[in-house]
Amino acid sequence: MSEPIRKNSLLRRKWYGFRRNRRGYYSLVFFSILFILALFAEVLSNDKPFLVKYNGELYFPLVKVYPEVVFGGDFESETDYRDPYILEKLNAGDNYVIFPPNPHSYNSINLALDQPVPSPPTRENLLGTDDRGRDVLARLIYGFRLSVLFGFALTAVGTLLGIVAGAVQGYFGGRTDIFFQRFIEIWGAMPELYLLIIFASIFKPSVLLLLILLSMFGWMGLSDYVRAEFLKGRNLEYVKAAKALGVGNLTIMYRHLLPNGMTPVITFLPFRMSGAILALTSLDFLGLGVPPSTPSLGELLAQGKANIDAWWLSLSTFIVLVGTLVLLIFVGEALREAFDPRKQ
Repeated sequence: MSEPIRKNSLLRRKWYGFRRNRRGYYSLVFFSILFILALFAEVLSNDKPFLVKYNGELYFPLVKVYPEVVFGGDFESETDYRDPYILEKLNAGDNYVIFPPNPHSYNSINLALDQPVPSPPTRENLLGTDDRGRDVLARLIYGFRLSVLFGFALTAVGTLLGIVAGAVQGYFGGRTDIFFQRFIEIWGAMPELYLLIIFASIFKPSVLLLLILLSMFGWMGLSDYVRAEFLKGRNLEYVKAAKALGVGNLTIMYRHLLPNGMTPVITFLPFRMSGAILALTSLDFLGLGVPPSTPSLGELLAQGKANIDAWWLSLSTFIVLVGTLVLLIFVGEALREAFDPRKQ
């Protein structure tokens, strides 16, 4: 049997093993649906309408900016589609306007509130508003998307660095391994939180800055597992035969050793991603994360802490955050069971 066929058969058995774990499989399906929906957050929650029909013409405000004078207003600035004067014109006669399911964006402020902010849930704001009058549901949708995308990015960068570092250590061994181990010990002793506080005071907070800083420390845990797999595999007979035939080190590492070393990498991916989401949320809660105007789960939790009576802030954010982490943990457990050689 050829090697590609054997690989396909092995992957198929692992996939069937993953699907047999119904809790993990349906968690993956549910999480994927939520993530795909969140990718279209502008379509689900926005203060700009999908479609406007005005005086027989069709307009698409989601993809194009229209000045107010186009709809009978007085200004050349962008149209405020929640303005009662503009809404009256857009709904007069044969005109009509179609808004997204939640007609609020993450930064739009409800100026028509008849009670102090943060205001409780109403028909206008299904999950209430925060302390600035912004819709909580909209900020949850956009904040969930930001958290998951950040988790994907941090997991990808940290995994890549961890694979490279662990592969070099495990394959070459000797002084190379000793040097890297001493470097990891020193680098791991660095106070990560203090460094984040220092950099946050020097540079303007941004998602990219957080990604770079957290990636500098997020690769060390995974590199140990990859190193162990390469240390175990470099002395196998087929690796020695490849060296005797003159195969290059990079080819041996990539083609022969890396596939065997990917098992711990794959099984740890959901757990690493949940850790990345929790790290972003924690830093935002402490005020060391993304800029204040950016929708964030941690920022909503901080608002809930500052406004104890506004239960809708803490409860809704807690449900979204914990639900996301639980789904990822269930997926990780199913992957770990599927890739366990004792259960093949």
